[in-house]
Amino acid sequence: MEAMELGAIGAPLEPVTRAVPRPGTRELLIRVTACGVCRTDLHIVDGEVRAHLPIIPGHEIVGVVEQVGADVHTFRPGDRVGVPWLGHSCGICDYCRAGQENLCDTPVFTGCTRDGGYATHAVADAEYCFSIPDCFSDGEAAPLLCAGLIGWRALRAAGEGKRIGLYGFGAAAHIIAQIAVWQGRDVFAFTRPKDRHGQDFARSLGCIWAGASDDLPPVRLDAAIVFAPVGALVPQALQAIRKGGSVICAGIHMSDIPQFPYQDLWGERSIRSIANLTREDGESFFANAQQAQVKTRTTSFPLRQANAALAALRAGALDGAAVLIPQP
Repeated sequence: MEAMELGAIGAPLEPVTRAVPRPGTRELLIRVTACGVCRTDLHIVDGEVRAHLPIIPGHEIVGVVEQVGADVHTFRPGDRVGVPWLGHSCGICDYCRAGQENLCDTPVFTGCTRDGGYATHAVADAEYCFSIPDCFSDGEAAPLLCAGLIGWRALRAAGEGKRIGLYGFGAAAHIIAQIAVWQGRDVFAFTRPKDRHGQDFARSLGCIWAGASDDLPPVRLDAAIVFAPVGALVPQALQAIRKGGSVICAGIHMSDIPQFPYQDLWGERSIRSIANLTREDGESFFANAQQAQVKTRTTSFPLRQANAALAALRAGALDGAAVLIPQP
């Protein structure tokens, strides 16, 4: 198989050739047809999220099942599946037994602690894969496997408030904005200062207001979701929400949150983080994304141009998400 491998922190990914792996008893061998490029992949490259090196990144995998392990009864060869960030949980720790497998003490993460989808083939635990609705093409579905799932978990954590702010209008925000609009909410988009193109993009998806991340919205928000990995946005978001409102930090990594006055938090405002996802998140998200007729905006790159895709993501040069397409 062909793959793009990270061998050292900060190094460019290198093309490698490996034998096609064999699936274990509870695993699937998947021929990858598309793999999304996520900001977490940048955090892995930069060493901000620890990975087992060398590693094949990629945790927004869409592909076709080629082989199934002996104990797999949920999928068959030829089925189209999606593979998310959470690749396995232990099932026995206190968190798993409480239905909080996203907080498992000994998790496996796709493209981080096991090889991922920047490749022509990947192996995944069948119990942690999802069927992909037919309404999404492979490229359209790929960003849903993390940007969509984490956005969905963050939106649910934000509660049922009418006015929702999204800080950082990238892959996750452009997906979850569509669902929030479909739910009847008023969505306020915050982009990099002077990013008029990004603000126009947000308004085209139904956001009723779009401005710079250091602007205050015209009204107080019920909740704000911070997708950008910038800790300084948390105090900004606190100033934008009403009393009793919430700021949800949706990234796996964020720069340090600077000191801010207690008065900005007072009034029963809250700050919470989102960690990983559960399988229930995936099942409920895909059902809602299908009903909401979510349309992902993607830019496709050949697999061997993974470094160019990561550079475009780092530069904020994408509307929506980047997707790697292995050559047939």
